[in-house]
Formats: sequence, structure tokens, C-alpha cells
Amino acid sequence: MFIDTAKIFVKAGRGGDGAVSFRREKYVAAGGPDGGDGGRGGDVIFEIDDRLTTLMDFKYKKNYTAQGGADGYGKKCSGRDGEDLIIKIPAGTMIYDARTNRILADMPQAGKSFIAAKGGSGGFGNAHFATPTRQAPMFAKSGLPGGELELKLELKLLADVGLVGFPNVGKSTFLAAVSDAAPKIANYHFTTLTPNLGVVKFSDKSFVIADIPGIIEGASEGAGLGHDFLRHIERTRILVHIVDISGSEDRDPCEDFKIINNELFSYNKNLSEKGQIAAANKADLLSGDGAYERFEKELARRGYKVFKMSAATGQGVSEIIKYCAGELDKLPVPKITEFYTSPAEYRPDAENPFTVEVIDGIYNVSGTFVERIVSSTNFNDSESLQYFQRALIKAGVIEALKNAGAGEGDTVRMMDAEFDFVE
Repeated sequence: MFIDTAKIFVKAGRGGDGAVSFRREKYVAAGGPDGGDGGRGGDVIFEIDDRLTTLMDFKYKKNYTAQGGADGYGKKCSGRDGEDLIIKIPAGTMIYDARTNRILADMPQAGKSFIAAKGGSGGFGNAHFATPTRQAPMFAKSGLPGGELELKLELKLLADVGLVGFPNVGKSTFLAAVSDAAPKIANYHFTTLTPNLGVVKFSDKSFVIADIPGIIEGASEGAGLGHDFLRHIERTRILVHIVDISGSEDRDPCEDFKIINNELFSYNKNLSEKGQIAAANKADLLSGDGAYERFEKELARRGYKVFKMSAATGQGVSEIIKYCAGELDKLPVPKITEFYTSPAEYRPDAENPFTVEVIDGIYNVSGTFVERIVSSTNFNDSESLQYFQRALIKAGVIEALKNAGAGEGDTVRMMDAEFDFVE
């Protein structure tokens, strides 16, 4: 099954918590704090795997979470870092932030990797908070959460030649005749619902050819299969535009050619710069009314090379392959511009440190900063409480409470803890 789009959720590992520990050894009367730091959470990393050709794996698994860092422990021993999560994808995959539709990475070739979500930093152990005046800190910092994102993946096929044209003009028959591909072939529209790839061997050369499902008028705006497969044309080097010259469906070949090109160029104007040849298919069904001659004359006037062929009987097929092979020799292999966003260290505190809401007369303070500072505080220790109060002042929580109307003695709730507001 060919799958070329997917939406998944990725979450990097949470950092481990710092430890509260004190040195306890024989003959050491007053050992100091020796709590170690938490380990760093694992990253979520995408890597290109040449053996993959579709995004089918993501049809069945939608959520990916990297390993968290281990908590620190005594003797200043840091927790183990979490293992990175490696996600394999095929070459040609583009990665978007599903929420904003912002492109994060375009990965066209093997040997590349992209860090989509950074693991959270480990929290400091209490050994970090020892000072000449605070010699036995009874608190440590919690680890930070890892980055998390909903991602959209899109695969653009990497092929040398792309077959385009209306449905039922013979693209799949042509592909089956010239390559090792075995596409479904039948005499009805949209027989081909997914792109097919085939390897064409000519003389001592070979190249990849892609059969793109039939395009119809309005495809650039989403009609028919619309945008689902137009993207696969963008990375081909030559387009073979197949038309039904026999008029078996009562359509004008010249008009068909014009409509498809209008859709291609409306979707991406750069497609007009690609080499394109016209293949007048079903020549074995011509009635002798001069349809091919009129088509050839009209397209020659527009600057296109035309081949007369019958994919069903093999007439003219080898000439098209020979021409494509010669043109590919002249064309440089396009360098697809790679694009990678370097994700900054994930810092949820910087994005949304806290919010203050008044519910039933109680001032509720919530947010990632609050979760971290409350979970790191030992409310039974005076030094830890002093650290907690200084952190609230520095972060602007006290000022925000005043602006929200909090006065002396009002109740403030942070997670499961409640306090009386004191100016």
C-alpha cells in the first residue's frame, strides 16, 4: 500500500529530577549535600532510510515518545540520559508543524537526520544549591519536560521521468510496457489511485519513471485526486504527457494537453520550466481523419516534441524511451535544496510561564513554571521556602497576583498547595 501523507505526535523525553541527598559515611560527622543531577531526556530524531518508499508505517502507529532521563541519586551521581528515539522515513519526506503548517525539514536524500523535538534538561540536585549560608539545602530541581509536536509528513517521489495526463489515457499501460512495474490496468477512469514507480533499463543505462494518477480539470484546486499527487511531479526531471489521440472519449487531444498543463502550472509555475514531450497514445485506434497530424502541428507550434505511439501494441514506445534516456544524459541531476530548522532547546517556561485566574475568590496560578517550582520545593524546610519565594518574585508571579487584585490574606492556589497572600 502506498501512503504519502501522515500525521503523527512526537514527544521528547522528560529530564530526570535532581536528588536530595547528604553524604553519610563512617567518621564523617557532618557530610554535605551530595544529590546528583537528573539525566537529560532523549531527543526525537528523523533519519532517512533508503529501503523505505512510503509512509505506510505511520498508518498504524501515530504516537512516538522518547525515553526520559533517570533521576539523580546520592554521592553526586547523575541520572542516566534517556535514549534518543530514531524514526526512519523515506527519502523525499517533508516535515511540517501540523498546527501552523510551517515547514520544519525537507529531507531528499539518505545520510541526513533531523531533530524534531529536544529532550528536557535534567534537574539540579541539592549539591548545586549549597552556599556558605545554606549548607544543607533540602530541595532540588525537577527535570524539564521534553518538546512535543504534532507533525505532518509528506512524501514527494524522487523519479527521473513523470507520466502525466487525463485518466484512462494509457499511462499505466505505458509504464508496464517499459519497466518492471506491474500497475493495475483497466478500461475505466481512476484505475490508478496511487503513484507507481518503475525502473526502465535502456542499453547500459537505467532510470526511474513514475506513473502519476490521472489529473483532471481543477486538480490544482483540489478537484479529483487534486493535490494528493500533484506534489510527486515536482521532483521529476522530464514529463511525458500522454494524450488519447484516438478521441475514444470524445475529447479534443489539443484541448486535453492545454488543460493538464494549465493545472500543472497553476499548482507550481516552476513546472513550466521542466522538459516535456507529448506522447500521442492509442494510435492503433486512429480512424484516419488527420487527428494526429493536427495535434502534431499544433504542439510543434507551441514548441513541444511529439511522438506517435500505442502503448498496447508497443508502437513508438522504444523511441520515447530512447529520447528520454538521451535527454536525461544532458540534464544535470537537480540539487534539491535541503531545509532544516534547528529546534532551540525546548523551554516551555519561556512560552507560557504561568497564568493567573480568579475562581470563586481563589487566585489560581498554573503553568509549567509553577509545576516545576512547586514540585521542587520542600515546604517543611525554611531555606527551601525562601528559595521558592524568591523564584516567584523573580518570575513575576507576585506582581501578576497584585495586578489581578490579590490582597493581604487572600487565598492563592498552586497545584495542590494553598497559601495566604502576604505583601
